Amino acid sequence: MSQYDVIIIGAGPGGYVSAIRCAQLGLKTAVVEGRETLGGTCLNVGCIPSKALLHASHQLHEAEHNFATMGLKVAAPKVDWKTMLGYKQDVIDGNTKGIEFLFKKNKIDWIKGWASIPAAGKVQVGDTTYDAKNIVIASGSEPSALPGVEVDEKTVVTSTGALALGSIPKSMIVIGAGVIGLELGSVYKRLGTEVTVVEFLDVITPGMDGEVQKTFQRMLKKQGLSFVMGAAVQKVEKGKGGNSVTYKLRKNDKEETISAEVVLVATGRRPFTEGLGLDKLGIDLTKRGQIATNGHYATNIPGIYAIGDAIEGPMLAHKAEDEGMAVAEILAGQKGHVNYDVIPGVIYTHPEVASVGKTEEQLKEEGRAYKVGKFSFMGNGRAKAVFAGDGFVKIIADAATDRVLGCHIIGPAAGDLIHEICVGMEFGAAAEDIARTCHAHPTFSEAVREAALACGDGPIHS
Repeated sequence: MSQYDVIIIGAGPGGYVSAIRCAQLGLKTAVVEGRETLGGTCLNVGCIPSKALLHASHQLHEAEHNFATMGLKVAAPKVDWKTMLGYKQDVIDGNTKGIEFLFKKNKIDWIKGWASIPAAGKVQVGDTTYDAKNIVIASGSEPSALPGVEVDEKTVVTSTGALALGSIPKSMIVIGAGVIGLELGSVYKRLGTEVTVVEFLDVITPGMDGEVQKTFQRMLKKQGLSFVMGAAVQKVEKGKGGNSVTYKLRKNDKEETISAEVVLVATGRRPFTEGLGLDKLGIDLTKRGQIATNGHYATNIPGIYAIGDAIEGPMLAHKAEDEGMAVAEILAGQKGHVNYDVIPGVIYTHPEVASVGKTEEQLKEEGRAYKVGKFSFMGNGRAKAVFAGDGFVKIIADAATDRVLGCHIIGPAAGDLIHEICVGMEFGAAAEDIARTCHAHPTFSEAVREAALACGDGPIHS
């Protein structure tokens, strides 16, 4: 079939979710994907494989540090890297095959190959041109390049290469203290690698709540990661004994060089729109190279839409999924919408870090009066029982109305706990609403309730 109601370019979280929603709403749908498997960067070389390695390396940590305390007497564990990578691949395969099944179930056509858009309503793949009433660009993103750094995905790698190294390196330099760099850096540290993080700014995880930033960096240092902050990388040179990274300290322009077996470049991502023919079409882009869209994900060319990492906003899989569903509903004549004020962010290190809504720094800049309720996991019985008492829950509420404005968590299961606050914020909840909701004991979630209580008369267990 060469004529569709909608053709979606890209089968990552935004594209495949949008396709399923389009099909559910009765639209004849096709997805163009050039990879051999569905799922995009996230499922193939991003979110899913990194979580598999984070889980495996955390189990190693537990065996090395906590098993004996619990009375579990075992021999010192050994890492079989090849088997661990095989486990990671099994996880990837299970997820990508699951999407193939969902495509068949929903009668979505997978057009295999790389797409270009020769004109509005036309998508070309190879020598075949397909007609579509609407086109949705969900082409995702790729690692940002760093001047003076040549990536070979062997010893100078992006996240893609870091997930498939031939062996566990003795040493690694991570350029960039964002989510990707810290997650993968913590994986290799637990596997025995000496890890040094080089960051341009003076803080890790830019944009995060300042108190969480400081606590998080302190915890990572305690785990053995080293940090060089305020350092602008000048070049990476390959040598027989490894790779050297030269950086200049921003505070005094002093130039220094450090070396490691592997260098991971984790300096962010940029939209991947190569080969689509956007210039020839005349599609407007932002100053940062993203596809410009209006409030309904429409570009300046009628019938062409864009979502996910290709447009403005946080480069998060769940943000792309929400936009995918919203644009599908819009194309079906409904009122698709995404609340950008309630999109959580999670870092899957140990402990996890999660946030939603405003930070204190943002509210101070806005001149808005607020109050803070905070509770340490050291006061949570469940957390102490599983060696996870480090960290806290911090809820920020409006000083006058008590409405929840944001939440920042560093501690066990933070990525799951944050969604109680997301739902609360979506419905305009006050901190008191959360404080008066019964939470099961003993659970990590009680720390969220205690933080909400701290916005009022005070927590019980602190």
